[in-house]
Amino acid sequence: MNESAFHPEDVARSAIDRRLVLCGWVVQSRVDMNLGAGLGVAVREFQTASGPVDYALFVGRRLCGVIEAKSAGVTLSGFSDQAARYIADLPRNLVLEEGQVRFEYVASGSETLFRDHADPNPTSRTVFAFHRPETLERWLGEPVTLRGRLGQMPPVITDGLRECQVDAVSALEVSMAQNRPRALVQLATGAGKTFTACTLSYRLLAHAGFKRILFLADRANLVRQTRDEYLAYRPPGTGRSFSEIYNVQKLGSAGIDKDAQIVVATIQRVYSVLTGKHLDEDEEEQSSFEMSRAETARLVSYNPAIPIESFDLVVTDECHRSIYGTWRQVLDYFDAFVVGLTATPSLHTLGFFGKNLVAQYPYERSVVDGVNVGFEVFRIRTEIGERGSTVIAGYDLPVRDKRTRVQRYENLTEDFSYTPDQIDRSVLVPNQIRTVLETYRDTLFTELFPGRREVPKTLIFAKDDHHAEEIVGMVREVFGKGNDFARKITYRIDGADPEVLIRAFRNDYNPRIAVTVDMIATGTDIKPLEVLIFLRDVKSELYFEQMKGRGARTIAPQKLQEVTPDAEAKTRFVLIDAVGVTESLKSISQPLDRERAISFDKLVDEVAAGRRDDDAFATLAARLAALDRRIGDRDRAAIVKATGGVDLAGMARRLLDAIDPDALATRIPADAPEPEQRKAREAVKDTAAALFDDPAVRRLLKDVKASTDIRIDTVSVDAVVSSGWDEGKATDTVERFKAFIESRRDELVALQILYRLPYAQRRLSYEAVDDLREALRRPPWLLEPIDIWRAYKRLASDKVRGNPSNTLADIVVLVRYALGQADTLEPLPSIVAGRFNLWLGREEKAGRAYTDDQRAWLMAIRDHLAVNIEIRTEDMMDAPEFSSRGGVVRARALFGTRLPVLLDELTEALVA
Repeated sequence: MNESAFHPEDVARSAIDRRLVLCGWVVQSRVDMNLGAGLGVAVREFQTASGPVDYALFVGRRLCGVIEAKSAGVTLSGFSDQAARYIADLPRNLVLEEGQVRFEYVASGSETLFRDHADPNPTSRTVFAFHRPETLERWLGEPVTLRGRLGQMPPVITDGLRECQVDAVSALEVSMAQNRPRALVQLATGAGKTFTACTLSYRLLAHAGFKRILFLADRANLVRQTRDEYLAYRPPGTGRSFSEIYNVQKLGSAGIDKDAQIVVATIQRVYSVLTGKHLDEDEEEQSSFEMSRAETARLVSYNPAIPIESFDLVVTDECHRSIYGTWRQVLDYFDAFVVGLTATPSLHTLGFFGKNLVAQYPYERSVVDGVNVGFEVFRIRTEIGERGSTVIAGYDLPVRDKRTRVQRYENLTEDFSYTPDQIDRSVLVPNQIRTVLETYRDTLFTELFPGRREVPKTLIFAKDDHHAEEIVGMVREVFGKGNDFARKITYRIDGADPEVLIRAFRNDYNPRIAVTVDMIATGTDIKPLEVLIFLRDVKSELYFEQMKGRGARTIAPQKLQEVTPDAEAKTRFVLIDAVGVTESLKSISQPLDRERAISFDKLVDEVAAGRRDDDAFATLAARLAALDRRIGDRDRAAIVKATGGVDLAGMARRLLDAIDPDALATRIPADAPEPEQRKAREAVKDTAAALFDDPAVRRLLKDVKASTDIRIDTVSVDAVVSSGWDEGKATDTVERFKAFIESRRDELVALQILYRLPYAQRRLSYEAVDDLREALRRPPWLLEPIDIWRAYKRLASDKVRGNPSNTLADIVVLVRYALGQADTLEPLPSIVAGRFNLWLGREEKAGRAYTDDQRAWLMAIRDHLAVNIEIRTEDMMDAPEFSSRGGVVRARALFGTRLPVLLDELTEALVA
């Protein structure tokens, strides 16, 4: 039989059964209970003093927990107390000791809450699945829970730690002891984030009983670097290295080593292991900061080989924003604390961590404390770099295939002009690179490092691998040096190990100059670096700050002199800006779904009606991309047909490209006058929005989107800009609402009735009011009842009582108030409650008394009318508030033939 034919709670229980089995439980009915069937047995419909609990959990034949099942889509937090009551009401003869039954789950098949009543201040938390019986057995055998042990940590041994590291470790432990699931630490580059993580990890393993910790790095070479730091770390007071006490694993395709206490990996590798999808090692080498941002979310299913309790802590170190978006479900999979380490906290990162920034140590403070060095900017401007150039027709220009690097010649039949933005993207200008490098060479020992003879360790940032190849050749030519002097260090190096080259750049005399795209852009420490040269622009402020941080590390004078003999000490680094990177506008990466309060339908209509701001385009792109991951082939084909060949992903990309600074830079000349640039940007947005011009397309998108999901923005961070009321906006909202009522009074049935027009039907219906609300939401009105309510309250707070009920009934009282039919604005449930009491009084005077059962039914009818405007006999068969009382059969038994008359009377008296 199709699952849709079952009651929603039956469907949820079926899903819970399957999940329990995957998690190692044996699921049985009460009559077939056999506690010897396995270590963990879940018994359905187990009787308690207050009724049957959906599941009773037995581990090793001992009753230890319960599961309360709810329908999918029901919010679960309110049912935790109900589950706790079942625990309290379990048969006492099965509870052998205090605290034996402590594990509480509330689950719907799609969402699960868990609470351990043995924790200090027991708090429910969301978990991806159920814990395995072996885990609950282990927890039952521990005298104090993990969260309890976190509150008993010994003081931090400060030997070998900076004050900022001590503060960070202490603050993180306090945050976890308070049961805060996520915490963020800001530590400037060079302040020792990984060393801090090693210290925290050791303390949690040694003193809090953590079993395993996952450390996530941005790419493979940082994974290797982090693994090596853990192996070399020596916990204070032990006299041993970390690797002599605990096992450290670099996660590979073989999966998690059961004996490893520290697992270091990229998020891509963890996803691969969870899902069984193959991942080439090369795919881990490139930084997420250099990859496309238009990736779809990575979804995971429960993997019995990797239970949710596999890790007690997940540490994310300087990870790209996508780890909190695209890869979010991988983090949510584990029932673990999450700690973020970053030098440059962004708004979306703060959002993911719930603003729980427990320790801060910014770059400026690190310079004052001598942890990092400051920097100076040396700006190089060239004619071509500033203005571009024109090649006159008639010249033969070389043309190179980027993929094969095969070069041919092409004769110019007309003048060829290019702008600075095109340099090193669509046109390569060797002379411009040469000019910058010659300027660096000529000023090196006069202006930049007077009196020095050795070229300082220098890192050049290129746009891509092809650009890097050109720069390396030009460096060797300009300085008149061989291959050892300058090397390309990217994740694509034929015949060379990038790790070997990085070590040589860090520890040996040669190479003096390295060219990279992203291999050394983030995370990799090259302490002797004294010069950074930017031959590429960077739009992301966060990425730019991390790239800049490569030059900030301090180094002891003798260590510096081992690789740069004539350097006395590293007192600062020089940032050479050849492209205006220090002057260009930086955009801190933001979450795409920026307007969580607006519905999908409303947003589509607003864009179609002419809305063109970046937040609207970003939010709609995010919603379309998310929708594309959920629809089937039939819907996908229908959308492609309706749009003339554009699928949802293509629509999202067009919207995103219309607001992406990098994408716009390739389409709009940077040297064009600002009015022309603005006009061009508007044209690009209009082209993207044209996809939504066709009302048939909009209707199709809305129909496909129709679902019961709710989006949680764990990302956007709010901040108070100002406080005070804007009466102008409230007045505009009220005036628009009144104009809507007046203009549609003859069209909409609900308005005809509320206006008491002579040709109107006698009574309001749910459908009529729903039509009214939807018409209000559509262009050109674009009004929400809650916004109208707030506007009235802002303008006349003495006449507005209470808050809207957030039901369909709100629109009814709003219209009546706007028409002057009511002196005050208050929620319909409040009005109905007062009218109901008056009606009961009239009934008593008329000699009609009601039994307790009848009164309970009358109150249920009252509450239904307050929300749904009308009541029909068939509602008593379908609505839960009536079906749970016996439905229409019970109602007829109580009220007899008077039931239809009674329903009419109550409707007339309470909501007419």
